[in-house]
Amino acid sequence: MKKTIQLDVLGMTCASCVSRLERVLRKDPKVLEASVNLATEKAKVVNEDSLSVEGVMALVRKAGYEPRLPQIDKKMKSLEHEKKQILLSSLLTLPLVLPMLLPGHFMLPGWIQLLLALPVQFYIGSRFYISAFHAIKARSANMDVLVAIGTSSAFGLSIYLMKSSDHLYFESSSVIITLVLVGKYLETRAKQQTSEAIRSLQALQPEKARVIVDGIEKEIPLKELSLASRVMVKPGERIPADSVIVVGATQVNESHITGESLAVEKAVGDKVIGGSINGEGVIHLSVTALGAESTLSKIIRMVEDAQAVKAPIQRLVDRVSEIFVPTVLVLALLTLLFTGSLINAIAVLVIACPCALGLATPTSIMVGTGRAAKAGILIKDAEALELTHRINLIAFDKTGTLTEGKPVLSFLQSFQGTDTENLALAASLQSGSEHPLAHAILAAAAKKDLHLKKADSLKALPGRGIEGQVESLRYSLGSKKLLTDTDSTFSSEREKLGETVSFLLKDNTVLAMMGFSDEIKDSARQTITALKSMGMTTLMLTGDNQGSADRVAKDLGIDQVRAELMPQDKARLISEFKTKGFVVGMVGDGINDAPALAAADVGMAMSTGTDVAMHSCGVTLMRGNPLLIVDAISLSKATYRKIQQNLFWAFIYNVIGIPLAALGYLNPMLAGSAMAFSSVSVVTNSLMLKRWKPQGEKR
Repeated sequence: MKKTIQLDVLGMTCASCVSRLERVLRKDPKVLEASVNLATEKAKVVNEDSLSVEGVMALVRKAGYEPRLPQIDKKMKSLEHEKKQILLSSLLTLPLVLPMLLPGHFMLPGWIQLLLALPVQFYIGSRFYISAFHAIKARSANMDVLVAIGTSSAFGLSIYLMKSSDHLYFESSSVIITLVLVGKYLETRAKQQTSEAIRSLQALQPEKARVIVDGIEKEIPLKELSLASRVMVKPGERIPADSVIVVGATQVNESHITGESLAVEKAVGDKVIGGSINGEGVIHLSVTALGAESTLSKIIRMVEDAQAVKAPIQRLVDRVSEIFVPTVLVLALLTLLFTGSLINAIAVLVIACPCALGLATPTSIMVGTGRAAKAGILIKDAEALELTHRINLIAFDKTGTLTEGKPVLSFLQSFQGTDTENLALAASLQSGSEHPLAHAILAAAAKKDLHLKKADSLKALPGRGIEGQVESLRYSLGSKKLLTDTDSTFSSEREKLGETVSFLLKDNTVLAMMGFSDEIKDSARQTITALKSMGMTTLMLTGDNQGSADRVAKDLGIDQVRAELMPQDKARLISEFKTKGFVVGMVGDGINDAPALAAADVGMAMSTGTDVAMHSCGVTLMRGNPLLIVDAISLSKATYRKIQQNLFWAFIYNVIGIPLAALGYLNPMLAGSAMAFSSVSVVTNSLMLKRWKPQGEKR
């Protein structure tokens, strides 16, 4: 049996660390998959049930890193420790640097420089030696190997020159260590901002719930809540768990969870999501899901999983990083041999630290998936986020995706009696029915505030409709199958328009004909226009009749239509378009869409639909608004642009910096500054993704 373990990992410094840890983990035969993320400092391990958490932690230690069970407060303490280390390192380094900046280039005596540099090199800098030792022991090389060799060379050269020269390099080794620490500190702070989306979601869960037991109200800790508990929520309070309203009506603010800015009307029988905010009404709830099964926990887990899985482009970066550090060591050695300058060789080692390379992709993915979650878009993994920007054909289910999925009475023609009388009779027959067309009739009657009469002797007519007695007279309501052959002329143009047609009969006399249509969603037309402006081909795949499909497609401007399809037909058509070279996105919401969603390159499920549809998808849209499709593609494009920009900056620092360092134009201190700045600039560039806005916010 498979199980997934996630751990925080301390001590990773660059892309080479990621490669080494993954290699150690994958060597264990019980480990099925291993993915390590430098930006989140997490390891995700899929393994056999026989390998415990302690066993995985032992493998992490074997690779030379310190595993931790995920805890945010420990990361905050670690950041405070980093700050104290930087302060101490800066205080010791400053006296070494200041004389160089003063007129006359006054230098401290060599023995004072040694005393100041010693604790920086071997106490504060001990982490680099420990990490470098573990890396070399694992026959690998990482950023810390470069720092350890570079600073040790400068420190050793200074000791060697103490007796014969006043020109020492203690300040270089100390400044490099201080700058690397400052860079890592700024980088860690920036990375914590990338995790803001998850922390804000975790903060939505209230600590207590107000339960009602035997009519008595009392507060209990959330962890003591059980399924089917009766909970009372007052105005302005957060709903403690996924529930169903059993008493009362209210408006609920679900913006932090679904991205919907407007409050949603809720009444008895409606579901509410834990973490959302109750509006003006007092409501009583029956709890339906707790813990890991709650909507909020699933969202957090989905975002965390998306951030833990590598994007396809990151795998290429990892392969490059494996050979990057050994290549730099060779370049530094060649610099020493050809220029005879140890200082130039040290500068090559320092500027080439591949921190930025390791952070380029995962930080963009973290910010992108977090920003998506805030907008009501859940992305299953980094691969889905990366693939989405390449979609050039997008297929839609019709009902519930482009249309409301709720039929409305759009046409009523009376042959005997008035429209009002016939609508009241139809509503009386349908009172209490759960059929979608019954809801449409009852809603139309309620809108006109019609008085309904009691219907007796109600009986279903399989495949045809319903019949019953109202005031001792027999009426029937249903499809044209109720009609006799002589009345078949009542089939009308309404069916050609894609409407569902029903007839009201008194005995065998037709009183009225009713047409029902499924209204197109308000934002559907804007969605199709936006997608076509991006160069997308649009396609509708539906099980509905051709007339209904053609009407919706024509109204929205959809390029191609395939109607009257079975679920397997939809999946087959998706596969056919993929073989023609299209990158296909499929949007749907029902069980019948699941095969097509799974067959597409990227499946997008409306969360207003079924769990089966959502489990088949790389992207889940938390609202029934089709504009979220445009947002998902737009955000994917923006994220991929950031990845490309970050990789450019990560490489350009090295492409320009290494030759300059080798030729003596960059001393080790400047090299250290450039290296630290490269990492910070990559993370800062990723954070710019927070400025991306969904369609709803742009208007």
